[in-house]
Amino acid sequence: MPTSVDPIRTIAFIGIGLMGSPMARHLLSAGFKLRVWNRTRSKLESLVDAGATAVVSPTEAAEGADILCLCVTDRFAAESVMLGGEGVIHAKRPPAIVVDFSTIGPDATLDLAARVRAECGASWVDAPVSGGATGAELRKLVIFCGGSVGDIDRLAAVFEAISQRHRRIGELGAGQTLKLCNQLIVATNLVAIAESFALARASGLDLAMIPDALAGGFADSIPLQIFGRRMAAGVYSPILGELALMLKDLSAVDDLARRHATELPMTSAALEIYRRARELGKLHEDLAAVFSLYPNPRS
Repeated sequence: MPTSVDPIRTIAFIGIGLMGSPMARHLLSAGFKLRVWNRTRSKLESLVDAGATAVVSPTEAAEGADILCLCVTDRFAAESVMLGGEGVIHAKRPPAIVVDFSTIGPDATLDLAARVRAECGASWVDAPVSGGATGAELRKLVIFCGGSVGDIDRLAAVFEAISQRHRRIGELGAGQTLKLCNQLIVATNLVAIAESFALARASGLDLAMIPDALAGGFADSIPLQIFGRRMAAGVYSPILGELALMLKDLSAVDDLARRHATELPMTSAALEIYRRARELGKLHEDLAAVFSLYPNPRS
């Protein structure tokens, strides 16, 4: 197994979706050799054209790789690709470090990391990202790292290839905890933006002017400038992030708060909005579609 001073040359990347695809592309541009796997193989084609090697299983992806990057939907997907019948743990020469860019929460991280270390000896760094699909495309992600100082330092070149900055938050799981705090802000902000647009529309304001009018003030935010413009135009495609993921993350926030006996009334209120999206069959629509949950009294 590689030592902590060995350079990272070969990366296995599992999970080529809205976030994983541009991240993997940036790693290729930075000169890393990349082996990629995804449940939907058609999503690998553009990366193969760019120089990546497509493989048929997570086990094959992990075989002999220096590190493995994971960017999947939830803890169940992570468990499947790591511990399943064709999982990473079955590689004869497993990677030294698993880097998890997914948002699976601190408890799931600690559990999965312990099981993986016991099965194949790989260490784990939780490295959830903030910035969305747009940030991934522009290499403007921010990465919250949890894990050992040595592992995170060794991954510096990898993080620099895909993000504007990374920071060690603390021990394993700390990155996931901060990501949930991040998602609390983002999820409630999106609801607040949608409600402000609903009030503006009911009052007869031109929604298209709002993002520019609020730019630079205390109400401004990246979600306002990206998703507020989409709300104003009624444009929800291409999808930059699904409401389903926000419901998942905000539910994890609620679970963490309950475990620590911490009341979060704004989180509870926002959760009801995302649950309404589920009831209306909108979970696989763009985040801006939260605005569609507010009926127009003028129509």
